[in-house]
Amino acid sequence: MTFKPHEIEYLRKADLGRLATVQRDGTPQNSPVGFTYNEQLGTIDIAGYRMSKSQKFRNIAHHPRVAFVVDDIASRDPWRVRCLEIRGTAEQAESAPSQGPSGDAMDTAIIRITPRRIISFGIDDPDIAPHELVPDIRDV
Repeated sequence: MTFKPHEIEYLRKADLGRLATVQRDGTPQNSPVGFTYNEQLGTIDIAGYRMSKSQKFRNIAHHPRVAFVVDDIASRDPWRVRCLEIRGTAEQAESAPSQGPSGDAMDTAIIRITPRRIISFGIDDPDIAPHELVPDIRDV
C-alpha cells in the first residue's frame, strides 16, 4: 500500500491541495487544485472545469515530475501544522463525465499523479509535542 490509513483519511477530509509543475522553460508553477484519492490505482486525481486547457495540464506533457501538497493548521495554540507532500510523476488522463459543486460539467481531462515519495508530518501523532514531531519520509 502506498499511503498509510491515516494519510488516506487525511486526504479524504481535505478540500484543497497545491500542485507544483514545471513549465517548458523550466519555470515552476504552483496551483491550488481540487483532488480525489483514487483508491483503485493508489493515485491522486486532479480535475477541473477547463483542465485540458490549463497551463498545468500542458506542463506535465513536457515535465511529468510534480509535487503535490495538502496541509493545514490543526491548532494555533499550541502551533501545530499537518502536511502530506507527494512527489511523483503525472500523466494526462481521462475520467468519466462528472459535475462540479455548482452543477456545471467538469472537463473529463484530469491530471493523475503516481506517488514516488511521500512526506507525512503531524497527521497521526496528535499526542506528541509539536516541536518533537518527526516527518515520515519514504520512497514508494
